[in-house]
Parts: sequence; C-alpha cells; structure tokens
Amino acid sequence: MHDQKTYQGSCFCGAVELTVTGEPAAMGFCHCESCRRWSAGPVNAFTLWSPAAVVITKGAEVIGTFNKTARSARQWCTRCGGHLMTVHPVWNLVDVYAATIPDFPFVPGVHVHCGEAVVGITDDLPRQRDLPAEMGGSGALM
Repeated sequence: MHDQKTYQGSCFCGAVELTVTGEPAAMGFCHCESCRRWSAGPVNAFTLWSPAAVVITKGAEVIGTFNKTARSARQWCTRCGGHLMTVHPVWNLVDVYAATIPDFPFVPGVHVHCGEAVVGITDDLPRQRDLPAEMGGSGALM
C-alpha cells in the first residue's frame, strides 16, 4: 500500500483520527432504517474498505462500539459522540462514513436498501431493493 493514496479522517472533536489507504471496495448510499437512525439522517454515504486499509492513528482508547446485530459493530467517539465507522465482520469490510474522511473523493456507485428509502435521490446509479446478491441480499433492482 506504499504507492497508494492515503486520506485522513476524524471524529467531530478530533479526539479520534484515522487513515484509509488505497481504494474502497465500494461506495454508495444506504437507505436502510438502521443507517438512517444511526446517522440521524435520511440516507448514509458509505465507503467500504478492507480492514487492513483502515488505521486508527489517534484516540483508539475513546472509541465506543455498539452491536445491534452480529453483522455490524458501529463505532463512535465517546468524547463527542461523532460517528466513525461500522465494522462488518461477515463481509470482512469496514464502512468508514464518507463524511468522516472529508478529502476523500467520494464517487458513489450504488444505492442499497432502496426498499426502505424515505427520500428520493435523482441520479443514474443502480438501486438495489436490499443488497447485492454477493453480499447476501436478493440482488433485485428497483
């Protein structure tokens, strides 16, 4: 990963800092109820990375974790409450929220969980009813 671009990110207060290196496995928008409730917004912009590409460089001791299910470990800064990422052990991926890494060139490729959407976004991206088949979803497009 030495010749790959590295981007820096942090929580809201800066107590936790991280880097992501290389290219994410996928980028897009999630419309599921869990992401909406966690992010307190109508949609969540995601970037999915290999765990090896994500490094906590400061403040690991103040990261809190919540497991709603075994499929996700949502992490945040315990000082400011700023959301950082979700670890997805089933997929061996880490979702570093796009807003956490502000200089990363976010280029979404898909909308997922559109069957749960509460707002419409007009673009030409594919819209998955739930998740792609290779991630355990139906693969159905809307």
